[in-house]
Amino acid sequence: MKKYSALIIFISCLSFAQNKQVLYGFKDLPQSLMLNPGGKVNNDWYFGVPLLSHIHANIGSSELTVYDLFANDNIDFNQKLRQAIYRMQPNDFFTVNQQLEILSGGFAYGDSYEKNKYISFGFYQELDFIGYFPKDYAILAYEGNFNNTSRLFKANHLNFNAEVISVLHVGFNKKVNKDFTYGFRGKLYSSIANINSTNNKGGFVTEPGDDNLLRHVFSLDGGVRSSGLAQMYSDDDPSTEEEDISSLKKNILFGGNMGLGLDIGFTYQLNDQWYWDASLIDIGFISHRKDIENYELKGDYVFEGIDPLFPDNAGRSADEYWTEIEDDFDELFSIDTTSTKYTTMRPIKFNTSLNYSFGKKQEEDCNCIKEDSGYLNAVGAQLYGIARPKGPQLALTTYYYRRLFRGLDIKATYTIDSFSFSNIGAGISANMGGLNIYVMADNFLNFKNLYDAQSVSLQLGINYIFNKNEN
Repeated sequence: MKKYSALIIFISCLSFAQNKQVLYGFKDLPQSLMLNPGGKVNNDWYFGVPLLSHIHANIGSSELTVYDLFANDNIDFNQKLRQAIYRMQPNDFFTVNQQLEILSGGFAYGDSYEKNKYISFGFYQELDFIGYFPKDYAILAYEGNFNNTSRLFKANHLNFNAEVISVLHVGFNKKVNKDFTYGFRGKLYSSIANINSTNNKGGFVTEPGDDNLLRHVFSLDGGVRSSGLAQMYSDDDPSTEEEDISSLKKNILFGGNMGLGLDIGFTYQLNDQWYWDASLIDIGFISHRKDIENYELKGDYVFEGIDPLFPDNAGRSADEYWTEIEDDFDELFSIDTTSTKYTTMRPIKFNTSLNYSFGKKQEEDCNCIKEDSGYLNAVGAQLYGIARPKGPQLALTTYYYRRLFRGLDIKATYTIDSFSFSNIGAGISANMGGLNIYVMADNFLNFKNLYDAQSVSLQLGINYIFNKNEN
């Protein structure tokens, strides 16, 4: 049994792209500072319930859904598979993102009664995967190369990145005056495991042969890089397994593959009812230096095919003949295994929004805590972007926010992104004394058939929040 297979299966099942449009700007929740460290702060101090303060899971596909392949519609599966292969393009992608906040907290301080400075801190685990559809590889596997002579199958269609990391962070937020607030967050990344293949070049073409019917020409420059994975494939020796588990625990925090990151953001109050904010998240890198295993394939190769006449006059048996063919292939495709160190950049996220507050102000019996203006309603538009290997992915969201009464707030969103033009989401935050519980989800229109949804996202958490103005 492969080491940690149960752990990998568990994480995969847990991981239901990283855009958290419902949470962004939800200033009643301290977790919103993770999306904009310069956002408005509405509490004096808080702590998150360990392992329950923020659970996020998202899965998305820019084109294909499970329903497209497995719908009970009396259409042959092979036909649906063929249609999917030819419909999808090399820039179509699949994403999985999961976050688990392990510890979190924050507190306000300052010389004045208002306490215009805020420190937040925490520790969380994140899984992130993006894989682009390898169209030429899929066509080659489905049809073979005999009917595709003279067609170049491009190697760069193989493009993916997957990683599991832990993040220790500390943030600072300051209200400079009634109009301007800024903040930043420092991050220490620890990579638990990483595997990527994002810089492949060349390809494969089949041509009429000189010494045989076909000639296969390979011109390749690429491979796969990994860290933290080699230990999973060692022998199933109990003592070795205990050592590997111990090594895995060390990688969760202050392991050998470390990195640094920075979040920055601000909020600017244009007037009493309008404000603008923006942020850049995960400006950083991870240096992979430990438990490295890379596979590189580089060079030009020509293969004229297999001679079908065996055994030959030299007296070779069929087994000896095929062994010789296998040795020829091994010699032809020499894959170098290296332990070369490498660096990966974190996927930078960009957020900005323009917001308008309105509705009757609460003057006496209100929920006007900290920086809250006292308006019951808000609407706005948010633009989100994330850097990915084949270009940025963007999303545009409009929202409506409503404070129903003291301790109960809701937000509804409509998002246009790479997955859908009709993504409707909603979130609710409820306070009972100091206890805060929130739940958020999107793509409600597909809840009647989740198998036909191109993306599904869920966020939930439990905090204890203390506000000096609340009784």
